[in-house]
Amino acid sequence: MEITPLCIGNRCAKLPIVQGGMGVGISLSGLAGAVAAAGGIGTISGVEIGFNWPGYRRSRRNANREAMLWHLAEARRIAPEGVIGVNIMVALTDYEQTVAAAIDGGADIIFSGAGLPLSLPALAEGSDVKLVPIISSAKAASLLVRNWRQKHGRTPDGFVLEGPLAGGHLGFTREQIEQAHGDYALEKLLAEVLAELDRIEARVPVIAGGGLYHGSEAARLLAMGASGVQIGTRFVTTKECDAPAAFKQAYLDASEEDIVIIQSPVGMPGRALSSEFIKSVQLGEKNPTGCMANCIKSCGRQAAPYCIAQALMNAAKGNLKDGFTFVGSRVHLADTIVPVKDLMENLHREIADFQLPEGIDMI
Repeated sequence: MEITPLCIGNRCAKLPIVQGGMGVGISLSGLAGAVAAAGGIGTISGVEIGFNWPGYRRSRRNANREAMLWHLAEARRIAPEGVIGVNIMVALTDYEQTVAAAIDGGADIIFSGAGLPLSLPALAEGSDVKLVPIISSAKAASLLVRNWRQKHGRTPDGFVLEGPLAGGHLGFTREQIEQAHGDYALEKLLAEVLAELDRIEARVPVIAGGGLYHGSEAARLLAMGASGVQIGTRFVTTKECDAPAAFKQAYLDASEEDIVIIQSPVGMPGRALSSEFIKSVQLGEKNPTGCMANCIKSCGRQAAPYCIAQALMNAAKGNLKDGFTFVGSRVHLADTIVPVKDLMENLHREIADFQLPEGIDMI
């Protein structure tokens, strides 16, 4: 297969591979910079990015801003000519401040999901940052295009379509997740999104992701018309990933039976690795020690069995006894730690070697 660069506006990556944003603290400047240097789009997670920053307990918003500026500068140092994005959840209580910090730090792209980023164009007005909503359906894509055109006079610069096999918080119900190989298969969702964007004449890049691990899987989506693919889980087991060794080891040790769907305190289902922490929560043994960050607007703090910010921060520090790891559906395939450069070269080769079935033309 001929590989075409992925261009989002005037930001072009040699390879059509976007490294998914993974928080808290899993995809920061180390991983994002390495992916961008290797020809992909590296993505820093904006979720509580300053959790390890001096003064975080005193002022998390100041710490998050300072950390955002530092990580963007560091990623740019690693990949001076690369494309660097920031993933920012709409549901963050400091969404506006996080967007401002990403723009001030020189992010090339803002990826935004976990809600519809209806206000994002206004927040980014006057900047050249590219705006890419994260969606889970053609309906969401159509709604955003109409809303942005009517209220802001512009169209999104692209979309990331995340299917129900992705890791972390999912924009699907449990019932829909169970149909991830049927009515809600990523390939079916992609065809619907592409058809809708064509119908409303919004021909922008669509990046498909969720449960991808091999280059051949990416190639099939590219052949269907995706402009790029998003891969998250496979990048955790790289040398440059910002996660601690214990976090990466949990991925290496994972079996398919260890993958569970949990109900997050933020009101969404999520795909994670089963652990003693999660089992104790399911048994009702965990109790919240209070809201330590007030980070997510939709968090049911009063009834939550635990503080998800604290649990994810614990995991990001290597304390998996008091935390857990989000994972994609193919985590059990991870078996070794490799440099990002080697992984990107392998994905490149797998995509290039992909052969379309006879009688099928690439879109």
